[in-house]
Amino acid sequence: MVPAAAASQPDGDAGTPGAQLVARLTESGGTVACAESLTAGLVAATIADTPGASVVLLGGVVAYAAEVKTRLLDVPAGLVAQVGTVDPAVAVAMAEGVRRRLGSTWGLSTTGVAGPGPSEGKPAGTVHIAVAGPSGTVTRQLELNGTRAHIRSATVDAVLRLAVHESGATRRTPTPPSEARGTVGLSGHPGSGSASDRTTPAT
Repeated sequence: MVPAAAASQPDGDAGTPGAQLVARLTESGGTVACAESLTAGLVAATIADTPGASVVLLGGVVAYAAEVKTRLLDVPAGLVAQVGTVDPAVAVAMAEGVRRRLGSTWGLSTTGVAGPGPSEGKPAGTVHIAVAGPSGTVTRQLELNGTRAHIRSATVDAVLRLAVHESGATRRTPTPPSEARGTVGLSGHPGSGSASDRTTPAT
């Protein structure tokens, strides 16, 4: 298991991940929207902590219940019936759904088990995050430990750092959101042997 504190390591830029993301999207003219399950609005609230966030933060959907994920974020009901809500494909669908629904350049999502006990047969600390953007969608699996509050906080930190990384790669040329759907492919996670990235190309 990866300690919750491990998700808080610096990535080379000054300031918090939320401030970094606001700065990068302000520079590029990009926008962001959040789809949150276990974090229940903490990702959007953390972005909003930075002055000037209103320029880039369009809004978010707190999708704690499975039916909210399917109704408001277009997560396929059949997918949820097959794999549950704690799954990388669900994180991908949530990020793409909120990006499409709110018309943002970037869509961020979180889904997982904050604890203290297991859920859907998954242990506490099993979390999937995703960032959907102009060039596709990337998702990572986190295996966190600590208290419920620590797991939620580490999830916020991790998804914002992933968004900073992804937006840094394309911040000069943002494009409008598209109906991103594609085949999910597996690649290595840069920085943790126990996690994975999956990317769906934008179409």
